[in-house]
Amino acid sequence: MSELIPLLRQGAPIARIAEYLDGLTHEERVRVLSTTGRADQRALYVAASHAPALTLDFFVPDGTPPRVAVHHKGRNSLPLPGPLRFFEKRFALPEDGSARLFGYNEGLTRSWVGPGFFVALPTAGNLAWQERGAIVIDYFQVPDGPVPDGWPSVVPNSKGLQTFVYDGTRDFMRRVSQHVSIGAAYKGEKSLDHYFTLCREPSGA
Repeated sequence: MSELIPLLRQGAPIARIAEYLDGLTHEERVRVLSTTGRADQRALYVAASHAPALTLDFFVPDGTPPRVAVHHKGRNSLPLPGPLRFFEKRFALPEDGSARLFGYNEGLTRSWVGPGFFVALPTAGNLAWQERGAIVIDYFQVPDGPVPDGWPSVVPNSKGLQTFVYDGTRDFMRRVSQHVSIGAAYKGEKSLDHYFTLCREPSGA
C-alpha cells in the first residue's frame, strides 16, 4: 500500500498529502492514485476543499499555444472493471483567447460511449458552484471552435450512448498538489457521489 491511502484514512491535511505527491515522479503519482477507491477519493475531495483554488492554467500551463493538448491521467470511482476506470482528460486552449478550455475524454470506452466533449470554466460568480470547486468541467457545453489536430470530431453529448454518461453532467474540480486534482461528478445540481483523480503529464509528454 502506498503512503497516500494511510494519509487519507488518517484525515491528513491537504498540505501533507500534496507534499507527499509532489515528492514522487509522474509514474509514481499515477501508480499511487490508481490504488484509491471511492471512499478514498471522497476523502481526498473533502480534504482538497482546504487547498488553494484551481485556475485554468493548472490544466493547461501558461505558455502552451492554443490547440495544443495537455493530457491528464485519470482514474474514477465508478463500479466498472478495473481497466475501464482509467482514462485521460485532454485539455486545450481555444484560439479565441477566451477564459475557458476545450476538452474531451480518451480511454477504452470512447469507441462505444463517445468522446464526452466539454468546456472547462471558472466557477467564480456562482456561489453554489464555487463551494464545489474553482473550475467546472461542463458537459452541457462542447467546443464551438477549432480543436487540436488528431482529436475526434466534436459531437454533442446528447448523441448516442454518451447521453447516459455525459449528457447533463458537470465535474467540479479541486486542487490536490502541483500536478494532481480531484473531481466530483454532478448530474444537473445533484451530486452523484462519484469522484476521479487527474494527474497532469509532464510538458512534452
